[in-house]
Amino acid sequence: MIRLGEKDGGVVLSLRVQPRASRNALCGEYDGALKVRLKAPPVDDAANRECCRFLAKTLGVSASQVVVMSGHTSRTKRVLVDGLTPQDALGRLRTLVDDADFEL
Repeated sequence: MIRLGEKDGGVVLSLRVQPRASRNALCGEYDGALKVRLKAPPVDDAANRECCRFLAKTLGVSASQVVVMSGHTSRTKRVLVDGLTPQDALGRLRTLVDDADFEL
């Protein structure tokens, strides 16, 4: 079950990132986190930047509204999406990831 939290007027997502994938994609749930595949390699912060851009486009917010809070050098990350309520994020993610179970 993927948990969404709330902080400072935004939503906090737990992610499990797979860098160097063939394409960017949301892939469901992995150990309580949303699994995200990214084309970018985990070098010079490229995967983190790609992660923020991809999530922003996917959730319909600007890239500056998505910030990696923790896990900058880890595959497991916590990301803050500013200006988006957990309910909005939940609705958008449920339409994109069919097999995942979300909890607020």
